[in-house]
Amino acid sequence: MRRKKRRPSPGMPGSLLLLGSAGVLAVFLLLAGARLLNRGPAAQGVQASPPSAPLSGSAIPTGADDCRAVWISYLEYEGMDFSSAEVLRAQVSDMMRNCAELGLDRVLVQVRPFGDALYASALFPWSHLITGTQGQNPGYDPFSIFVEEAHAHGLAIEAWVNPYRIQLTAAKPAALSGDNPAVVHPEWALSNGGGLFYDPSQPQVRQLITDGVMELVRGYDIDGVHFDDYFYPYPLEEPFDAAAAPAGVDLAQWRRDNVDALIRQVYGAIKAEKPDVSFGVSPQGNNQNNYDQQYSDVGMWMSTPGYLDYVMPQIYWGFGYLTSSGREDYQFERLVRQWASMPRAQGVKLYIGLGAYRLGAGDGGSNDQAEWTSGHNLADMVRCSREAGADGFCLFRYADLFPGGEWAAAERQSLASLLKTGPAEG
Repeated sequence: MRRKKRRPSPGMPGSLLLLGSAGVLAVFLLLAGARLLNRGPAAQGVQASPPSAPLSGSAIPTGADDCRAVWISYLEYEGMDFSSAEVLRAQVSDMMRNCAELGLDRVLVQVRPFGDALYASALFPWSHLITGTQGQNPGYDPFSIFVEEAHAHGLAIEAWVNPYRIQLTAAKPAALSGDNPAVVHPEWALSNGGGLFYDPSQPQVRQLITDGVMELVRGYDIDGVHFDDYFYPYPLEEPFDAAAAPAGVDLAQWRRDNVDALIRQVYGAIKAEKPDVSFGVSPQGNNQNNYDQQYSDVGMWMSTPGYLDYVMPQIYWGFGYLTSSGREDYQFERLVRQWASMPRAQGVKLYIGLGAYRLGAGDGGSNDQAEWTSGHNLADMVRCSREAGADGFCLFRYADLFPGGEWAAAERQSLASLLKTGPAEG
């Protein structure tokens, strides 16, 4: 999720393709099983359908969403004061009040961005984002303040974990503490593109990540656990983990199996401990990239029980987005409808990730993106998502709305009106 981590780019190979009509899918599900059907779009050989019909305003549902959320990321922390619990609490209280007044009902708070912790962990070192030095104890528990203040303002809170990333670059973070698991067990980590990542193929790594999730589930009154779109790093520098693959195996599928195993293990551990705590993933908006480049079989997770409670694709392009060659594949409504057409197991929700960071800046399309300065684009996207059958949305990210740029106030007012609250202050 960038100005978010790394922005999903239409320049990446492939695009999300429709999975076909519901009737055809039902037949295939019976004959071949959900796992085979929901491999990546290219593997299925499904062709993209023609552009969907324009939205009809009178048909737009106006009911409540299951999820009206915002991401609070490590980028927010870089501008916050962690010098004491009292100072942090005042800031967090203001953040939660802003979210509640806007009409949101949930915050996704990043607690492990770099194989570290913004909470008291027996497994991972304290994050450098708190004190400037990884492993240095701040003397209080920042995440407990987020949990307490979220609930005090009537908001649900999910712990957002980046499962594999240890260092985004050699300078982020610049130094790992001596008790970092990647330092204690260097055989668990692999370098890629100047960064350092846990090896998804190792059972010990999957157990470490699962144990870290369960620290959060057991130690805090959280409402959910959230993984972002970082699975295998992209672009992946070979051989990475290829040497560990069994001889003759399909390397790409073996990598997907590794990620599948983690997702299923984490889901199972959460549900065994606290069935009411949700588990969800926010993949790229381009599902072909998920499948081919990050080796995450999101379609299978959605359609097969036992993997997740929701999926939240990051659809950060506008309604009128065009690539440099004039392609419309990434336009917002088209992608939302494609994700909504994908089969889901009973109880699995679809939430749409919206790019608030695009306000005033546009989405990089080849055409004029005046929609991002309209003052109501995010509200339009919520309406579109509802009509397509999505169950909610999440905004990336908090700082782009509060205080945000010059267009943020108009967008907040439009969203607040849509969500049937008063206009947000701040």
